Amino acid sequence: MTDPLQTGATIGILGGGQLGRMLSVAASRLGLKTHIYEPGANPPAADVAHACTTASYDDEAALRAFAEAVDVITYEFENIPTSALDLLEPLKPIRPGRRALAVSQDRLVEKAFLSEQGLGTAPFAAVDDEVDLAEAIEEIGTPAILKTRRLGYDGKGQARIMAPEDAEAALADMAGAPAILEGFIEFTREVSVIGARGLDGSVACFDPGENIHRDGILHSTTVPATLSPAQRSDAVLIAAKILNALDYVGVMGVELFVTPKGLLVNEIAPRVHNSGHWTQNGCLIDQFEQHIRAVAGWPLGDGSRHANVMTENLIGADVARVGELAGTNTAIHLYGKAEVKPGRKMGHINRITGPAS
Repeated sequence: MTDPLQTGATIGILGGGQLGRMLSVAASRLGLKTHIYEPGANPPAADVAHACTTASYDDEAALRAFAEAVDVITYEFENIPTSALDLLEPLKPIRPGRRALAVSQDRLVEKAFLSEQGLGTAPFAAVDDEVDLAEAIEEIGTPAILKTRRLGYDGKGQARIMAPEDAEAALADMAGAPAILEGFIEFTREVSVIGARGLDGSVACFDPGENIHRDGILHSTTVPATLSPAQRSDAVLIAAKILNALDYVGVMGVELFVTPKGLLVNEIAPRVHNSGHWTQNGCLIDQFEQHIRAVAGWPLGDGSRHANVMTENLIGADVARVGELAGTNTAIHLYGKAEVKPGRKMGHINRITGPAS
């Protein structure tokens, strides 16, 4: 095991959005610096980071200079070009490692990995053309959802197939990109576990949160989730199994469907996760500090919860309502984004609803 980072060391973060911003704040509390690498100008994370490089992911000189300026590299989103990682990996440690990215960047690879671990998922099949889609529908049935294998998020890159006659339009929506067909799941609720694994192999998981989506975007997360003690235990064990199987270092979000047949894994996200924002005000050590601790080689913190919390995302024009939403026992977290756009995450609030129960 490598030595832990010392105070004053620099963590490089690929991506400068709100997750990079909150990671930078957490790092600063621990006496660590962050250096953001982001192609877009004036990213939210740059407001609070020690340094920011504005360059594309194919700028080899900028990537090398970035690597020379940091002690370890992490990321706030998973769709980083492989070519950039190929260049960076020999220069500085990347945590979480490349395998977690390879699995999560491709929905088909991810589903196959989860199945190999003996974990339940929605039925799935690869789709590259009309013949594949017809065979997949014959096997899986409808309703189903066709998704691009790569680069989709927040409901993008997806098309519902409610009946076989919807197949042609759904395939056209993929614009020629390799796809995966997933069968619909009858579930009572969706929950997620935010788990962390340290360099020493230790694992710590936060309590499962219960998620509600609107238009494919996470609207709210409530803790505690409506789960039986056995379901809560199973959810945490599933997350731990995935973390260990990937030899993971850092924080991961694991989304699960609660079904009459047990818990099914929807997807994994190899980074801090929107559904873990409640930890900022419900735990002594939140998901952002936990991730920084892990990638820095420090001991993981205690993820136990001291409060019941409801997170509500401020999407687009919702941010204008922050004054009315921010009442007693409500913490405000705004992301510093200059332009309001429909579907854009502008911030969130964490409302404490009582002591931990």
